[in-house]
Amino acid sequence: FKGGDTCEYLLSSGRFLGEKVWQPHSCMMHKYKNSEAKNCLLDKHIVFIGDSRIRQLFYSFIKLINPQVKEEGNKHGNILFEDKSASIKVDFLWYPEVNGSMRQRIKSWTESSVAKPHIIVAGAATWSIKIHNGSNEALTQYKINITSIAPLLEKLAQSSDVYWVLQDPVYEDLLSESRKMITNEKIDAYNEAALRILNSSSRNSRAKVKVFSVSKLIAQETIMKSADGLHLPESSRDTNAMILMNVYCNKIMKPIDGSCCQPQPPLTLIQKLAFCFFTLSILGYLILSLIHRNNYRKNKACTDLESGEEKKPASSNPNGSTLEMLLHSFCKLGLIMTYFYLCDRANLFMKENKFYTHSSFFIPIIYILVLGVFYTENTKETKVLNREQTDEWKGWMQLVILIYHISGASTFLPVYMHIRVLVAAYLFQTGYGHFSYFWIKGDFGVYRVCQVLFRLNFLVVVLCIVMDRPYQFYYFVPLVTVWFMIIYVTLALWPQIVQKKANGNCLWHFGLLLKLICLLTCIYFLSYSQGAFEKIFSFWPLSKCFELNGNVYEWWFRWKLDRYVVFHGMLFAFIYLALQKGQMISEGKGDPLFSSRVSNVLLFISIVSFLIYSIWASSCKNKTECNELHPSVSVVQILAFILIRNIPGYIRSVYSSFFAWFGKISLELFICQYHIWLAADTKGILVLIPGYPMFNVLVSTFIFVCVAHEISQITNDLAQIVVPKDNSTLLKRLLCIAGFFSGLLLFSAMQDQSRH
Repeated sequence: FKGGDTCEYLLSSGRFLGEKVWQPHSCMMHKYKNSEAKNCLLDKHIVFIGDSRIRQLFYSFIKLINPQVKEEGNKHGNILFEDKSASIKVDFLWYPEVNGSMRQRIKSWTESSVAKPHIIVAGAATWSIKIHNGSNEALTQYKINITSIAPLLEKLAQSSDVYWVLQDPVYEDLLSESRKMITNEKIDAYNEAALRILNSSSRNSRAKVKVFSVSKLIAQETIMKSADGLHLPESSRDTNAMILMNVYCNKIMKPIDGSCCQPQPPLTLIQKLAFCFFTLSILGYLILSLIHRNNYRKNKACTDLESGEEKKPASSNPNGSTLEMLLHSFCKLGLIMTYFYLCDRANLFMKENKFYTHSSFFIPIIYILVLGVFYTENTKETKVLNREQTDEWKGWMQLVILIYHISGASTFLPVYMHIRVLVAAYLFQTGYGHFSYFWIKGDFGVYRVCQVLFRLNFLVVVLCIVMDRPYQFYYFVPLVTVWFMIIYVTLALWPQIVQKKANGNCLWHFGLLLKLICLLTCIYFLSYSQGAFEKIFSFWPLSKCFELNGNVYEWWFRWKLDRYVVFHGMLFAFIYLALQKGQMISEGKGDPLFSSRVSNVLLFISIVSFLIYSIWASSCKNKTECNELHPSVSVVQILAFILIRNIPGYIRSVYSSFFAWFGKISLELFICQYHIWLAADTKGILVLIPGYPMFNVLVSTFIFVCVAHEISQITNDLAQIVVPKDNSTLLKRLLCIAGFFSGLLLFSAMQDQSRH
């Protein structure tokens, strides 16, 4: 940890990811849209003062406000730009030399009666080298002139943002004869003089002229693509303008994926209370451990002198052990949440932008697939979608999704569409698993519902408190939670139809199908009635759970994207269990699921559908078009996979224990990645070890997986305590939980009021 301001890194250091993507050292750079630039620069006056290189930067900057601007006008004169809709003024003032004229202009802004520009970007040197033929006398005069200007710039820096742009290197082979005297050696001398003189007289360390030196690094990589050897190519100028926009606007707009120049957010009231709670839990656990240790020493087994037998200490109080388990769980959770906060809220660790390459996605995929195949074991049972197989399915899907996120593969449309199928497959399993449980067990008790809801939501609720994020931000958990409740309500409503009842009378099967048709009708209606959907989830307190950025559109979009797949999972479970009950499928070890002819036909159709989907996904023009068709076609891929995985008897009888292990903690992996593997709420990558990307990924991944596994154990331990089987005790706990959420809503309302 070097400390300091990330603005300094943004202005001075970085590297290229690929050819055009600039990565500042230690922080993430946001790509500003025109609307965002206008909102940031509303009622602002910006001045660029200098030579033709500064003019280039000026044009790239105003194109961020209005992309339609053309580079025209007097090249050796002042150029004025104004955006009346946002009251933004951006001026270029032609002062190619650091001389008395430039000093006079800058001095005029220091007078109290004159309105000062909000941002000043200045720089010049190449004209002085050219006009004076690179003489040493010109360099001496440059030092004198910049010495006289420096105090004025520093005075302006007390109320405005002032940037001095160092001179970029030139590509000497491309320079015309009239510019041959402009050498990189001369440019380095002028830059050294500017660096030494600027800020040397500054008395206020905060009011400094910011030196824009990063342009030199960018130019070193791209100047050979210059048209004349002196001026930067357009892509490099645009990068410089975007850096300038990030330096000024990030602290105003606070974009999630723009960590450069953003101050650490202050702790909210809820975060402070959470900190106190976890601190007390840690202290309570330490005190309880000391008391137990002292009691153990007093009551430890002693050897009976007559018989020589060892007497065992009295059994511990079960209430004491429950309290100890509770405090122990919260103690571990408190330490883990501290790590979460340090990774993604405190400006302690570095963050970097994602950059997609095919190798960064496909090589890790091949690697984990080889590992998965290596750890192959026999299953305990050979039924379709048995427990080991579903854990394996969730495990490899989760690993692929993690690689997809860290590699930034969402920019590659075919990969994006295949990942959408994997997310749909998770929801398919939700429909299949919960329907199968309720249909076979017939258990619609409150205990079962509370257990599922607690296990799904515990980690997310804690993260909402600690990381100050809305519930909908972790969109997948609200999605599976709502679908679980829809499945429960559909099957629990009168008449409750379960397998035991349906076996006595086949008409109950038609009754269940009628329920499923009603559910499908409701889904269809809501998917094409955004207004009705938004009204349902805009009622308080539901709105507190499902709003993101002030509306529920994101929630509607996420729900609509996979609206049919849970229903497909329920329908598949119903058909499969009916076939199993009618002994129409063979699930013996090594036996194919159907007859040889039927099995071969179904396998052929499944493989062909896989290929057709991949071809379609590759030919999609844009995400909007693909997403429209996705809800209807994703089930074909899912069913094809299930058939390929289960029809051959041998394949159904084995599973990968490697993938199954990850499958058991897949939910924790999906949620934890937001803050301790990725960074800036999944927009970037967490950097624990800078300068060594592969080693950094190995270390951060190891910690990330260990934390996810530990949280899974904590959730299971707390579920036993918070959700007991005894109904009267469970009712008391539910009242306590209701009180907790009521307090949370109250504090949240207080926070919102203080923010506004």
